Amino acid sequence: MNSNSAIFTTLKLPNGIILPNRLVKAAMEENLSNENLEPDSALWNLYEAWAKGGVGTIITGNVMVDHRSMTGPGGVVLESGSRLDGFKTWANKAKSSGGKIIMQINHPGRQILAKLGGNVWAPSAVAVDIGNLSKLLGKPKAMDETEILETIQRFVMTAKLAEEVGFDGVQIHAAHGYLISQFLSPLVNQRTDVWGGSLENRAKFLIEVIQSVRKSVKPNFIVSVKINSSDFQKGGFQFEDATTVINMIQKLGVDFIEISGGNYEAPAMQGISKDGSTLAREAYFLDFAREVTKVVSVPIMVTGGIVRKQIAESVLESGVSLVGIATALALNPNLPMEWKENKESSFRLPIPNWKSKTLTGLATMAMVRYQLQRLAIGKKPNVNLTPWFRLIMDQIRLSKLTKRYRHWLDQKLASY
Repeated sequence: MNSNSAIFTTLKLPNGIILPNRLVKAAMEENLSNENLEPDSALWNLYEAWAKGGVGTIITGNVMVDHRSMTGPGGVVLESGSRLDGFKTWANKAKSSGGKIIMQINHPGRQILAKLGGNVWAPSAVAVDIGNLSKLLGKPKAMDETEILETIQRFVMTAKLAEEVGFDGVQIHAAHGYLISQFLSPLVNQRTDVWGGSLENRAKFLIEVIQSVRKSVKPNFIVSVKINSSDFQKGGFQFEDATTVINMIQKLGVDFIEISGGNYEAPAMQGISKDGSTLAREAYFLDFAREVTKVVSVPIMVTGGIVRKQIAESVLESGVSLVGIATALALNPNLPMEWKENKESSFRLPIPNWKSKTLTGLATMAMVRYQLQRLAIGKKPNVNLTPWFRLIMDQIRLSKLTKRYRHWLDQKLASY
């Protein structure tokens, strides 16, 4: 057993909390909530499997701060009025082997499927452009000042409730083209008030969320941020912008910052860019993360396609503090334990070679979600997949979950 690897050393965060090792289960959207948008046995089982597998810290998939704005059907919502028992069990299962559990909190903004309904809010009324598939997404409405301030307070409420039910921290999702990322983007944020224009103004929403959350929770509660290194779109949020914003937020009581990239229009988080840049096969965002570590004092986490131990070790050797792993842990939840025993997993998903980047991204997500569904019912992952078939089956499942959500939302609105 190679316990001398840097992977299995502890990390003390700025707030004093100690993470048991340097491996983090990065967020993946599970779409496994029950009919009331709450966690139940499916998510409990899934997170217990990861806990037993030896990962030091687990970051959940998207937890929504507003039931009227969902990244997808089958998502979890934690807000004022939510029943908390299922969340308490979720936290306990995820921490059952001594690791830490962090809730990723998010608002999708304009990235909402049209058939889901609800509030499609954005800094400006700029629609998502994914070619012929653009009509699948809702038409965005520019937020007014009241809606902006309400949404900031929703992030605060979700963070406070996460602390109450036993989570060790929250991760504020400011990447992947969701609402906070939209405020940061000059392509989407075309406002002329204090929430738009200069980069300082475009970062105001994120800064207000961080400051408000930090003030509302205890000092030893972890507050993390996930941010794009770039949107990988010409004229969008660039590497220089990201460096500037990271320098702004590191002074606000943030405990670590995760570097990712991309959005629905350019899904770089899946290795696909739109501006012609080439992403490495593993650790897509490592070059940027390596540079950022030279100018910031808070720990940096990098995520994006990491599947091999030697790559994880090279990430840490570069000065990055935490290694985020997502798909590889969906394929093998015991990966950390195997690395500790010097075993190397060979699980790989088939990679579609399709012209449409959007369909490629959807198929990849469908194959990952299928693994999560299997783990949630105690089955082993299965990588012998046909991407087209899994995409079709995933769409059928999501369609059923969409109908379930619309029925729930109609009942909720009728009760107001």
